[in-house]
Amino acid sequence: MRILHICPAPRLDSPVAPESLQYLGHQIERLSLDQLGRADSNSLTADIVVADACLDLSLAPAIAEAVAQTRIAAPIIVVLSEGGLATTSAKWNVADIVLTTAGPAEVEARLRLARDHHLAQAPHGATSWGGGAGVSATGSTATTGGSRPDRPSWNTSGPWTSEGEPMIVVSGALRIDETAFTAHLGERSLDLTYREFALLKFFAMHPERVFTRDEILLAVWGDDYFGGTRTVDVHVRRVRAKLGKDFENAIHTVRYVGYRFSPDSAAAHGDGDEAESDAEETPDTDAAMETDEAAVADEVAKHEQPEHEESEAESNEEDVKV
Repeated sequence: MRILHICPAPRLDSPVAPESLQYLGHQIERLSLDQLGRADSNSLTADIVVADACLDLSLAPAIAEAVAQTRIAAPIIVVLSEGGLATTSAKWNVADIVLTTAGPAEVEARLRLARDHHLAQAPHGATSWGGGAGVSATGSTATTGGSRPDRPSWNTSGPWTSEGEPMIVVSGALRIDETAFTAHLGERSLDLTYREFALLKFFAMHPERVFTRDEILLAVWGDDYFGGTRTVDVHVRRVRAKLGKDFENAIHTVRYVGYRFSPDSAAAHGDGDEAESDAEETPDTDAAMETDEAAVADEVAKHEQPEHEESEAESNEEDVKV
């Protein structure tokens, strides 16, 4: 995403707020409010406007009007400290607020939801959530200008879910269809369990992004899962095996961090340091795989003791094919 980061002039040389924003891999352009007013509206394009009002709360009520004058059609997210929450008002005409202490997963989720909500409403002439001309808190139609936001980094077709996610994701030769719960690599159908399917779709929707194991666990397994992150390594290994030797390199291991999905490099020969780090952190022998999978199975069993037939089926969901 292209992010236009607006902050008070003295903070232009300081780290962005929220700090976790710099780890998400988005394109960020920083301007002060004065620079925004003097900028050529034709040269400014953004998918999201982030306004840092942590040290100067007067920026929050002024940012929507300033963005509207530049004719940027993009939603606005205001960054606040905890003390600034008491001043929050619908009169700001912004899409969302986020605390400066928010982590990467929360910030990414808020950015994505604000962008997708804006894109969903814009074609029907509905109100833009911050940004654009004529923005109204009462729901009046906005007249917007400027460049249209870029399409997401993954290609989509077909309908979208209620959570704003595409039902069909195409990434390189990979096609994932949530409406039929099928995944194809070229002409070959992939025989995936439900969790493997969810994991692969998550990767395909966020190419070239580095995710920690904790972030993957939260996004794919949910916050009600109490197992350890080792289950992520086991499922990544299973998905790699099913993708086959020509595409398994699409899922890169980032040393001491997590994983990155790079479909464009899937056909490359070898992964150098990343392949080495994968071997370092998750040994690839059959014995190691069996040990890991047994450990994960024990871990799941601890938290999903079957009391009835339904819960027993739930505990075995990892083996259910989609």
